[in-house]
Amino acid sequence: MGEGKGSTLVHLLVVLLSLVAFGFAIAAERRRSTGHIVTDPSNPNATYCVYNLDVATGYGVGSFLFLLSSESLLMGVTKCMCFGRPLAPGGDRAWSIIYFASSWVTFLVAEACIIAGATKNAYHTKYRGVIYADNFSCETLRKGVFIAGAVFVVATMILNIYYYMYFTKATAAQSSHKSNRASATVGMAGYA
Repeated sequence: MGEGKGSTLVHLLVVLLSLVAFGFAIAAERRRSTGHIVTDPSNPNATYCVYNLDVATGYGVGSFLFLLSSESLLMGVTKCMCFGRPLAPGGDRAWSIIYFASSWVTFLVAEACIIAGATKNAYHTKYRGVIYADNFSCETLRKGVFIAGAVFVVATMILNIYYYMYFTKATAAQSSHKSNRASATVGMAGYA
């Protein structure tokens, strides 16, 4: 890894996968399903909702999968901070733990927003029954759900970058600490 900076390829892949997830979340927000009320020709008192194409659900699932692959890549490389080399005590280890926990929180919130938005966007009501009022509308996904997911995707990306930086510094410090240790000076030789 060299000098505690980490692999440039890992940094690049985490950023690239996160930005693709961000793009899909923005595209999902822009292509949310909308519906309009249509009167049933066989029963003039009954109405139903007709929705446009359901593209946003696919974008939401794509965003979910790209963010999941970004997080999986980073946790695989760092061995989830639990199963690899021990981290050197000090500030780098503390920051690594803080960024690790924070990135997991933002990751879970981002994934929850994105998958909830995709699920709700895929749910379309068909018949509304007999309705005599004119102010009812078709159920659609509330604005901003995918945007919230996109914001948390960016936050996750930034926290993951900092987590990986401090993680590699802490592991590099641990290996250099071991190599600088002085050898024992007490000789143990047998007497003749």
